[in-house]
Amino acid sequence: MTTSMVMTVYGFASFAKQGATAFFFLFLAGILWFLPVTRAAGEMASVDGWSKGGVFTWVGKMYSENSGFSALFYQWVHITVGMNTMMMFIIACFSASLSLPAMYDNLWVRYILILIIIWGLIALQQRGTKFTGKIAQWGFTLGVIIPVFFLLFLFVAYLLTGHHMLITINWHTIFPQTWSGSVLVGFVPFILAFCGAEGSAPHVKNLKNPHAYAKVMLALCIAAICSDIIGSMSIAATIPNDKIQLSNGIVFAYGSLASMFHMSGEFIQRLTGILLALGVLAEISSWVVGPNAGMHEAAKKGYLPARFAKSNKNGIGTNVMVLQGIIVCIVGAWLTFGAGGSKNDISFQTAMSLTVAIYMLMYLMMFAAYFRLINKHDDLHRTWVASRSKFLKNLYAIVGFVLTAFALIVTFFPPKGYSVAQQHTYLMLLIVGFVIVFFVPFIMLRYHNKWTKEVKDAGLYDED
Repeated sequence: MTTSMVMTVYGFASFAKQGATAFFFLFLAGILWFLPVTRAAGEMASVDGWSKGGVFTWVGKMYSENSGFSALFYQWVHITVGMNTMMMFIIACFSASLSLPAMYDNLWVRYILILIIIWGLIALQQRGTKFTGKIAQWGFTLGVIIPVFFLLFLFVAYLLTGHHMLITINWHTIFPQTWSGSVLVGFVPFILAFCGAEGSAPHVKNLKNPHAYAKVMLALCIAAICSDIIGSMSIAATIPNDKIQLSNGIVFAYGSLASMFHMSGEFIQRLTGILLALGVLAEISSWVVGPNAGMHEAAKKGYLPARFAKSNKNGIGTNVMVLQGIIVCIVGAWLTFGAGGSKNDISFQTAMSLTVAIYMLMYLMMFAAYFRLINKHDDLHRTWVASRSKFLKNLYAIVGFVLTAFALIVTFFPPKGYSVAQQHTYLMLLIVGFVIVFFVPFIMLRYHNKWTKEVKDAGLYDED
């Protein structure tokens, strides 16, 4: 499930937009950020009594339980925005595959399809995590592994047969030509692609050899980077930059490459579009279960009204999922209709940026908790450590925190190529959404004592 979260395909077109600079951003996100995330999360999850609850426990133990809830809330609510990004990609893929542009271009049709997808997936999740695991496994195989390897085959064949690349890759083009905000905002989709790895950390204590965790995460990092390079370069090398569509550019890359080798480009485009959509559907199913489980546990401690602490017969917090579904629908309407039918895919870009901005709040708190753990709580026993060197562990914490802050800041710069009106739309949607989400947990905490009493009276309170 963690692999399906990290190895994404819906960001390939966004990566391709950056051209050769994608290599630089992949290095920042995949090596300098992803590895500190996995190291910090792995060590915190291995502390005795910290294996359950994720960031709620880690931040809560280092600062306060209320701080832990805020971190958990940001982690939970970020995916309500992120799901809209993924669902827009799914709809755009089906739109391209079925030659029905109205599925994506007509805002009402797009929004209705968003409703169908999210509520359909929530209904499927009621059968438990084993069923979700099967969806993630099959979806990942059909929608990520097969399409990516096929794309690799086509792209290598494209290069070996002497076709001209539309981009130039060298030491001069890899680094950003300018360091302006409108260029650096290109980092957003890259860091988004590597978010979520902390979800695997609690399994460290279940491994026969906990030291294998670091090797597994490194292998996953390398695989994700290779996948991202294949996907982004195949688009950037074959489709002019101004023709790349953020939502479904990868689909047209398949058709373009296949046509060059006298294959049925239209058929390949349709087939891969459907497979890619299925892969992202599986990824959403993983995200529906993971963060909701943490919020369900928080509800048992009185951070939500008592009804959200209840479980169905399969142990699933149905009411928490329904709450998430409602928020997804509200955010979907805000992004879809607020941005309008712009050809620049403002709604898709804003959804990505808002997802990252919210998630970075959680990561800032997580790295702050890790920094405090390694410097003030050596007495806490843990079964795995990020490094035997305290200097290196501090380096993980500092580099991770700085890059997280950098990613948060650059989200508020409109991408290059936007008109003044489009920049205003982008910033309005992003800032309003971010400010609302930022303050919500503080409002909820005012009702914590009341909700705790309700949960205790209902016999649902969790003392652990």
